[in-house]
Amino acid sequence: MTGTVERIHVAPTPGAPPERVETVRAVAGEGLEGDRYFEGEGTFGGGEDRAITLIEAEALAAAERDYDIDLEPGIHRRNVTTRGVALNHLVDTRFRVGDAVCEGVELCEPCSYLERHTELPDVEEALVHRGGLRARIVETGAIGEGDPVGSGSE
Repeated sequence: MTGTVERIHVAPTPGAPPERVETVRAVAGEGLEGDRYFEGEGTFGGGEDRAITLIEAEALAAAERDYDIDLEPGIHRRNVTTRGVALNHLVDTRFRVGDAVCEGVELCEPCSYLERHTELPDVEEALVHRGGLRARIVETGAIGEGDPVGSGSE
């Protein structure tokens, strides 16, 4: 099961709008350089289990279609948007994202913070069970747009 990295976003400070970057360095036990959680900040605290968050482009498209909402790139506040890989299946699994090796920790279910922050009614409900994946970074490496993502690529 291999997909690709479609987009990468980091938010340098808590509450800041996510910024698109073409590449990022994923640091084992820390997070993504330039992201608020790498700096030990953020609404939900840091920690290696929140080092990187991923979401499927297909899930975003389904949420937009099913709930008639417009989810601009990065508004979901996940770091990496993927295409062609079922992220929900990667909980408790090691997988590669570009040159980094990650381990799925838990589903990244949406919360009321996301709905308040985006001011999009129904965004929380729209992303239930398709809000992505929280993962820890177990091997440092670069991640770039177009890189492979998948459990079969370790």
